[in-house]
Amino acid sequence: MTPPFEAWAEWLGPPRLLLVDDEPVNLQLLRRVLADDYRLSFARSGAEALQRVREAPPRLIVLDIMMPGMSGHDVIRALKADPATAHIPVLFCTALGAEEDETLGLELGAVDYITKPISPPVLRARIRTHLALVQSSEVERTRLEIIRRLGRAAEFKDNETGHHVIRMSHYSRLIAEQLGAPPGFCDTLLHAAPMHDIGKIGTPDAILLKPGKLDAAEWAVMRQHPQIGADIIGDDPSPLLRMARTIALQHHEKWDGSGYPHGLAGEAISVEARIVAVADVFDALTSQRPYKPAWPLDKALELLRAESGRHFWPDAVQALLARIDDAWAIRQQWLDTATPDAPPAQPAHPAQSPSAVTPASVA
Repeated sequence: MTPPFEAWAEWLGPPRLLLVDDEPVNLQLLRRVLADDYRLSFARSGAEALQRVREAPPRLIVLDIMMPGMSGHDVIRALKADPATAHIPVLFCTALGAEEDETLGLELGAVDYITKPISPPVLRARIRTHLALVQSSEVERTRLEIIRRLGRAAEFKDNETGHHVIRMSHYSRLIAEQLGAPPGFCDTLLHAAPMHDIGKIGTPDAILLKPGKLDAAEWAVMRQHPQIGADIIGDDPSPLLRMARTIALQHHEKWDGSGYPHGLAGEAISVEARIVAVADVFDALTSQRPYKPAWPLDKALELLRAESGRHFWPDAVQALLARIDDAWAIRQQWLDTATPDAPPAQPAHPAQSPSAVTPASVA
């Protein structure tokens, strides 16, 4: 058997850099400085540089500015205009040393600006730094995307398609902002909230998808999903996963102590779980589900007011009411394709008609 080395090529060896300069002597100097640490591709014009990027996207581009035809400024504009290449970091390496030249280069999206003649140690250090930043950013972006997609997996398991986890996570951040939470808390909440129902992955389909009311034994099983979710997320020290675990475990607790799984009340419930409880139910009420149509906004807000101080933390309800126009704009931005604003289908079960729906039955 012949190993598929071509398929593995981009995973083997050091990162690939693209060096762009119309002067061969400059490319030779860059080769000598960088060849021991990186795989190198070369281009002597802006058009050739864009072609090289299409053929084999580099991890970083070292780009001259003053080139005949397509300048370095033109190249970076083209790269940033294309979603497929906008993420590639560009380091300008040029003889243009005026402050306004450097300012323009950075405004166009370059991550750094080095003037010629270059200092080899400085160039190598700058490249190492930017590659490390790119890797860190990619790891963080990937982690957040995995968390969001795991949240979506739980929604599919629960027969809820569409953008529920996206909307409720944005509602959660909106509420936190209105309450005066620090930006770091708000952003972490945005990314942790989608994991709130991950525990439903461990709930049997026969219970989760049952069209009628659950009996006592089935409810006992259903009420295990917060603990299952907390166990799935685990005890990772990451602030994001710590918050996600707390939300998964506590988002069905109620302000008056009548929730589950532990019957926590008031301030014994974490702030993030109190916020998510409001955001989750608000989205459930105003969205079409297999067993119910979407409620009108005024009816949904009437229920939130009625449950304030019982199911919900009053401050979180008031914060949502204060930002209701922003919340509704989020809903309009992330409408489910199967949930138009036209009159919805009739509920599948009479016991789950709008007048009978409660926060427990929609959350």
